[in-house]
Amino acid sequence: MARERDADLTERSPRNRRPGGRSARVRRDVLDATVQHVFDRGLEGLTIAAVAKSAGVAETTVYRRWPTPPALIADAMGDLAELRNPIPDTGDVRTDLRQLLEQVVVLVSEPALGRLLGATLALSADQDVRAARERFWRLRFVAGSEIVDNAVRRGAMIATVDPRTIIETLVAPVYFRVTVTGGMIDDDFLQRCVDDVLILYGTSDP
Repeated sequence: MARERDADLTERSPRNRRPGGRSARVRRDVLDATVQHVFDRGLEGLTIAAVAKSAGVAETTVYRRWPTPPALIADAMGDLAELRNPIPDTGDVRTDLRQLLEQVVVLVSEPALGRLLGATLALSADQDVRAARERFWRLRFVAGSEIVDNAVRRGAMIATVDPRTIIETLVAPVYFRVTVTGGMIDDDFLQRCVDDVLILYGTSDP
């Protein structure tokens, strides 16, 4: 049950819903196998042979595209960067921020993603892995910034602060509790995160 729940990170990728040929299916199987391995065992035993066996393909098939385990990690991280959640645009900035924060909670609470992010930190010396991790976070912040842009156009948030700074203020407490303290994330906590952002960056206009 846990394997099915956590492996669905990759199953939600847009690529997984598009028809494709054998190459696309092999790529999907290999990346799914990589993520599942990292979730189950971390980096221990992560080899081309192990991933190929789990994916049901020949080692040479994997080597042609991913010559090293770090290459597998980098591509898996890049694949996760394309996960899409609909950006809330309800017309109310408080509701939009709350919905975005709830999406973040779901994302960072996934054990598979946490293990994969940890693996990218352990492999930071690899340039491709580092770039893939940076791209992942950049795309997440760019998506969230749309909420700020919409609120600014409606006059609900100030226009003098970088949207990324506002989103960082919103989500940082969640990341801290999930990755550092393990503290409870309940409705009161999420609402306080939203309130703090609006106190700092909101306007008196609806």
